Amino acid sequence: MEYSLFTKLAAEFVGTAVLMIFGNGAVANVELKNTKGHNAGWINIAMGYGFGVMFPVLMFGGVSGAHINPAMTLAQAVNGMFPWNQVLPYICAQVLGAAAGQLIVYICYYPHYKETESAEAILGTFCTTDAYATRRNYFINEFVGTMLLVLGALCCLELQWGRTNYAAASIVVGFIVWGLVCSLGGPTGPGLNPARDLMPRLLHQILPIPHKGSSRWNEAWIPVVAPILGGMLGCWLFNVLFAI
Repeated sequence: MEYSLFTKLAAEFVGTAVLMIFGNGAVANVELKNTKGHNAGWINIAMGYGFGVMFPVLMFGGVSGAHINPAMTLAQAVNGMFPWNQVLPYICAQVLGAAAGQLIVYICYYPHYKETESAEAILGTFCTTDAYATRRNYFINEFVGTMLLVLGALCCLELQWGRTNYAAASIVVGFIVWGLVCSLGGPTGPGLNPARDLMPRLLHQILPIPHKGSSRWNEAWIPVVAPILGGMLGCWLFNVLFAI
């Protein structure tokens, strides 16, 4: 069944919002003061992001492809797997969905944002930063992580076994994200998705949060550019090595 473009865009909007609610919601639960999950640890965050990808892919994979990530949309378009005339509408839906999801996280954790005094903890609930404070390390990790994410997701969803059992493939994609956050997430967060970083960073800038500190715009290009380039390489590798 072929859905209308409006329905596909609605799926991308809602799917990206769900990603933000589960992912950055998990970060807020761990990092913000006086939550029930305060200091619950990195595994809690990794699970949040894994489920935050798994559920939209299960919900909307058959509607829009559940890209929920501009890097995935651009990677498929560049490699001839997605129509260029839908790229800009998809990306617009994704960035707006990311903003909506992050706003929901902010509203749900509003009292805890007011109580939290750590600017680093607050920023981490919105966007990524480099733990080693080097742009080179930031770029490398976002590039490699997104390359592996896109390659793994396409291998799951586009090869014969995934097409035959899309639900199982979607669950595996969620575990890929969970694994990536556990294994390569330490240096940067990670982002692996331009919409997941850019729009929440903008909200961090404009929302009236006490003790929030800088939004660090001087490095904001990295979690946008690096995932896009890494995604393109991951998609190219899939096409060259595995596509049939």
